[in-house]
Amino acid sequence: MQEETKEQFRVRVFTLIGAIPVGNVATYGQIAGLAGAPKHARAVGYLLKHLPAGSSLPWHRVINSQGKISFPPESRKFIEQSQLLRSEGVKVQGGKIALRQYQWC
Repeated sequence: MQEETKEQFRVRVFTLIGAIPVGNVATYGQIAGLAGAPKHARAVGYLLKHLPAGSSLPWHRVINSQGKISFPPESRKFIEQSQLLRSEGVKVQGGKIALRQYQWC
């Protein structure tokens, strides 16, 4: 991606993630596709990994294509994401979320 295109992609990704309603999730690939770059799911993950401290973006609503939390089980971030999703009414069982029930769009 060219530099201007990278910035546009970043803005689109953050806008889309900010639009995921409470109690719903989206996959990295879904966000990438909606942002116009369907083969850049990893780029979405990269952007989320490098969010500024204190960001209010609901990063916890983004999961992998298998409906799972991508952090290692029992890690601090895994536990945090699980707790945040549960606080919004999303059922998380063994790090897995039922995409058919909770997927946005």
